[in-house]
Amino acid sequence: MKTLIKNGLVVSSTGRQPADVLIDGETIAAVLAPGSVLLGFDIEQNVDVVIDAAGKYVIPGGIDAHTHMSLPFGGTAASDTFETGTRAAAWGGTTTIIDFAVQTFGQRLEDGLAKWHSMAEGECAIDYGFHQIVGDVNDESLRALRGLVDQGITSFKLFMAYPGVFYSDDAQVLRAMQVSADTGMLTMMHAENGPAIDVLVQQLLAEGKTDPYYHGIARAWQLEEEATHRAIMLADLTGAPLYVVHVSARQAVEQLAAARDRGRNVFGETCPQYLYLSLEDNLGAPGFEGAKWVCSTPLRSKHEGHQDYLWQSLRTNDLQLVSTDHCPFCMKGQKELGLGDFSKIPNGIGSIEHRMDLLYQGVVEGRISLERWVEITSTTPARMFGLYGRKGVIAPGADADIVVYDPNGHTSIGYNKTHHMNMDYSAWEGYEIDGHVDTVLARGKRVIDGGQYLGAKGDGRFLRRDLSQYLI
Repeated sequence: MKTLIKNGLVVSSTGRQPADVLIDGETIAAVLAPGSVLLGFDIEQNVDVVIDAAGKYVIPGGIDAHTHMSLPFGGTAASDTFETGTRAAAWGGTTTIIDFAVQTFGQRLEDGLAKWHSMAEGECAIDYGFHQIVGDVNDESLRALRGLVDQGITSFKLFMAYPGVFYSDDAQVLRAMQVSADTGMLTMMHAENGPAIDVLVQQLLAEGKTDPYYHGIARAWQLEEEATHRAIMLADLTGAPLYVVHVSARQAVEQLAAARDRGRNVFGETCPQYLYLSLEDNLGAPGFEGAKWVCSTPLRSKHEGHQDYLWQSLRTNDLQLVSTDHCPFCMKGQKELGLGDFSKIPNGIGSIEHRMDLLYQGVVEGRISLERWVEITSTTPARMFGLYGRKGVIAPGADADIVVYDPNGHTSIGYNKTHHMNMDYSAWEGYEIDGHVDTVLARGKRVIDGGQYLGAKGDGRFLRRDLSQYLI
C-alpha cells in the first residue's frame, strides 16, 4: 500500500516546510517538494491513497511516554484497558504509548513484566513499549533489572511515595540508581516525601477535613521539592541519569533546572492537568466533585504561579516533555471509594485522548511555538526513551506514524462530545480547542479519518527500545 500526503505543511521540532510525504507500506519513503516527479513518474498517479492536507499541519504522531492501563490502585484498577486506552489515544493523535509494567511487593520482577505483556499483546490499536516499576528493591529484583535492556526495556520507575505499596527508601533508591549508572538505564522517579505525606493525611482526617480538596493540602509542594532535590542528589552521587515524572510544583522545576545548569543528566516531564487545572477550581469543587481531579502529584494553587511557570519551563527546556500519566477511574464505584476520606480516592486523571489538542491550544495562545509543540509531544519523548529514528520524526525510513492536524478546525471536549476513554465523566469538560485532529496514520495505516475509527485491536506492536538518546 502506497500513500501520498500532499499539499501539507510538514512541521518538525526544528522548522516547517511545505512538502509531500510518500509512504510505502509501514514506513516513510520520501519527503518531497510539493508536486514532485520521482524517477519520471507522477507520484499521485502511482499510489493507492492520496490525502490532501492543504491548509493543514503534517506532524509526527504523538508519543505519550507515561500511561497506566489497567493499573491496580486502592482496591480497584484503572478503567482503561490496553484496548480502550490505545483506541482513545489514536483519536487524539497519539500513535505510541509507553506504559508501566508493575512489580508489586513480594513479586518477582519477571512475573510482573510477564503479566503486562499478556495484558497488552494483541490488544493495542497503536504501538507500545514498557517501563518497569520496581516495587520491591532487593538483590533478586536488581539482578533481574539488569537483564531488561536486552528485552528492549531501558527505563525503570521508583516511588518515594506510597509507603506500604510502592515506596522505596533512600538506601533502595541508591542501590537501584547504581544499576542505572552501570547499565545506562534511565531512572524514573515519583518524587514526593511519602512518609511525611502520610502524617499530614492522618492529621487532616482527624480534624474532619475529608473532602478531595485536602488531597492537595496533604501533598504540599514542599514535599515535592524536597523529594526532587533528594533524588537529584542520589543521582549525582551514583552517576545515574534521572527523569522525574509528573512535575507539578515550580519549586521542583527549579531543582531540576539547577541540576541541569550543573551539567547533570536530569530531566523532567509535566502533564496537561498541571498546565491548566488548579487546587482551587478543581480539587476544591463543591461537595465530592473534586474527586474527579485527584491525582498525584496533586493540582497546585493557581495563586502561586505554578501553571505559568510550567509553561515557561517548557519554552526554556527546563522541562523536556509533556506526558499524561493517564490513569483513569470512573466516579461511580471507583472515585466514590473515597467518600468521607480523601485518602481512599483512587489517584488518576484521564487525558490520553486530549494531550495533543491541549498542548496545541498552548500554541494558539502564544505559550509555545508550533515546533516546540511537536518537540515536547513527539520528538523528545522518542529521543528520551530510545525510539528516535523510528518514531518522533517525519523522515525516510521512519515508521509512518503521522497526524494531519487542521489549525482551522475546532474541537469541543466533553463526555458527550469527543470522549472515547473508558470513563463516566471527562476531566476536561467544556474545554474548547482551536484545532482538530483530522487524520491519523499508525505505521502507514489510517486509524482515524473523516471522523471515523478505522483501526483495530492488535494493530499495535511491542517496541523494543534502545537506551536514551537524550543524555549528555
